[in-house]
Amino acid sequence: MIKKILLGLVAVIAIILVAASFQSDDMTVSRSTTIPAAPEAVFKVVNDFRLWDAWSPWSKLDPNMKKTLEGPPEGVGAIYKWSGNDEVGEGTTSLIASKPNEEIGMKLQFVRPFAGDADVKFTFAAEGTGTKVTWTMQSKKPFIGKVVGLFMDCEKMCGDQFNEGLANLAKVVAAPKP
Repeated sequence: MIKKILLGLVAVIAIILVAASFQSDDMTVSRSTTIPAAPEAVFKVVNDFRLWDAWSPWSKLDPNMKKTLEGPPEGVGAIYKWSGNDEVGEGTTSLIASKPNEEIGMKLQFVRPFAGDADVKFTFAAEGTGTKVTWTMQSKKPFIGKVVGLFMDCEKMCGDQFNEGLANLAKVVAAPKP
């Protein structure tokens, strides 16, 4: 009886591993919204790491998260490092491209809960009286990520956080400036 249970367990694990091996190596998450403001107003908030806590969905998950800025606070060369609870983990965001009012490129390096890298891009395009903002993240999935992906919809989970961040961004941009 135990032998049959063990063989069944091995078979289930083998099926999971084979199914995971057919998953895509790439993960892309992208969300867009239109914010009722000019591209330069939206660009300014995303391009300046000093303003991130006001709109980042992860800042609210761990109010005690430790954050440090290195290099210039905005534009190419700006670096944002964080270390927090299990929900936010630890890592570094480096701003590697900044085309005023059009595009911002970043490199994410995660330390924990899982090590990994991702490329992030924000694009800003005038749309009517507002700005269409698109937030995209692309990364390679390690094999364990493929296995986890069979049980969790990581694209939806990250996408929901992007939607929250974009909604927060709209509020920050619309808020009166002192």
